[in-house]
Amino acid sequence: MMVGAGSVGGFFGAHLVRKGVDCSFLLRPKTLQVIRTKGLTIQSPEQSFTVHPNASTDPKDLAPADLIVLAVKRYDLDDVLHLLQPVVTPTTTILTLQNGVDTEARIMESFSDVRLLGGLAYIYSKIASPGVIEHYKRGEVAIGVWHGGDVEAVKAVFEAGGIACRVPSDIRRTKWEKMCWNVVFNPLTVLIDDRIAKALTYPDLRVLIHRIVDEAVAVARAEGVDLGPKMAEKLIQSSEEIRDIHTSMFDDWKAGRRTEIEYLNGYLVRQGLVLGVPTPVNATLYALIKAMTEPMPLGPAVLRLDGHVLQPITLDAAALAKLPVDAHVPDIGTLMPGARGHGIKVKALLDIATPLIGTDHVTFHSGDGQFAASLLVKDAAATGIVIYERDGQPLSKEAGGPFRLVTPGLGDLCANVKNVARIEFTNGPGKETRPSVVPSS
Repeated sequence: MMVGAGSVGGFFGAHLVRKGVDCSFLLRPKTLQVIRTKGLTIQSPEQSFTVHPNASTDPKDLAPADLIVLAVKRYDLDDVLHLLQPVVTPTTTILTLQNGVDTEARIMESFSDVRLLGGLAYIYSKIASPGVIEHYKRGEVAIGVWHGGDVEAVKAVFEAGGIACRVPSDIRRTKWEKMCWNVVFNPLTVLIDDRIAKALTYPDLRVLIHRIVDEAVAVARAEGVDLGPKMAEKLIQSSEEIRDIHTSMFDDWKAGRRTEIEYLNGYLVRQGLVLGVPTPVNATLYALIKAMTEPMPLGPAVLRLDGHVLQPITLDAAALAKLPVDAHVPDIGTLMPGARGHGIKVKALLDIATPLIGTDHVTFHSGDGQFAASLLVKDAAATGIVIYERDGQPLSKEAGGPFRLVTPGLGDLCANVKNVARIEFTNGPGKETRPSVVPSS
């Protein structure tokens, strides 16, 4: 059973199926629908082909598997292990082809008696679209015994599918060697927004590569794995033949997908703290990649200022609470008799953003997109208040929260928008849903 049909699982699984190996696929619903309709396609420079494998989103729907190959991203591991609980037996062998060096330990926590093989995939491929894998270079695996299992039998399965498979003498060391490559080139290709070649070409980056690898080697040594001398030079040398490629992290970043930084440089940082090994360079890479590729660590209540501005800005309730005291309206009832709540003056929000030349209106949009009020900037600044708390608690949805616009003092043109999620700066009036209101100009 191949778990996943991405750039790794899709490539290897399709080759197994093509060569007649009894291989089924455990897939996400979207991928399953595509593969059932159009098949699984591999596009390579030498050849392209399509197979139509047996597949399901439920492992219980598939024939019992002697070998389960995990080829999903490392961050999906826990969900997959839970899904596999009903079908893993004492005779099942699990092989992981995932990045990182902590995968096997996590699997053993869920299946303490399983036959477990550690593995690595050496391939440059990417998902062109669900069910379509573009393959450019390499395409082999390395496997080794982690906790029982017949490694030669599994090797024979891959070779039956026309896939080169080697069995290194020390799979733990081999995984750490690839870990060194991953913690260097995955983040660097994102940070320089380019291929491996640029990282290999610039002398200053070569110095950085040495420092990244030295920290990884130190953490490995503290874990009992000796990678030997000159690991960085060996890594650089081995990368010369693939210098024209991007990395999986680069491809994930460009496609807007989650990256595996937590299980690469992030793992080194966390283990370094536990083992007393300094990892300042990897900590820097880890922080930069998270800042570039992950959403801002805000709560569920988010207010975005965008449109005709120099730079969009995102705020949550905690950020609003930190604005200067004179930006706050502690009791909205002093301006709107009978109303309750703590608000922030719209003027304070408008002052945070930098509008472009010609901006003269701001439009307040509800989160569902159904309601909006467009005001002149001067009117919004003079009268607008965004309520975000009541009685010390976040403003409830029932009360119009998490952010609610009110404009006491605007007279007949008063604007009241519940669940405000976006404040859009515009040149001219924006969207308007208030009845009988024509935006001023």
